[in-house]
Amino acid sequence: MSKQINIGGVAIGGGAPVAIQSMCSTKTENVSATVDQILRLEEAGCEIIRVAVPHLEAAKSIGAIKSRIHIPLVADIHFDYKLALECAEQGIDKIRINPGNIGGEDRVKAVVDACRKRNIPIRIGVNG
Repeated sequence: MSKQINIGGVAIGGGAPVAIQSMCSTKTENVSATVDQILRLEEAGCEIIRVAVPHLEAAKSIGAIKSRIHIPLVADIHFDYKLALECAEQGIDKIRINPGNIGGEDRVKAVVDACRKRNIPIRIGVNG
């Protein structure tokens, strides 16, 4: 059995019921469009939502989005560890990173430290 973790109030793994998750297709920095899409997904039964964070403008939008939704928000980070750090500052509920594309061990450690400080779970993925 896997270890159970908590993502913004939703239990994952460790015998918890399967949570319905989706990902936004909007540009994250378009806060209104992203929130509208998330609210529609909430109505449809979505319990966790993920957004792409390809640049700083998107990362800086996380707090505004979170303040208007009711389900946990996950940031999908590629290539720039500083985006993960900003999302942690903005109050993200979970971060998804690929250590192979965000830089060296020092950058991964910076993300881990920032998330540990705020009790933010990290999903580590590897493309292969």
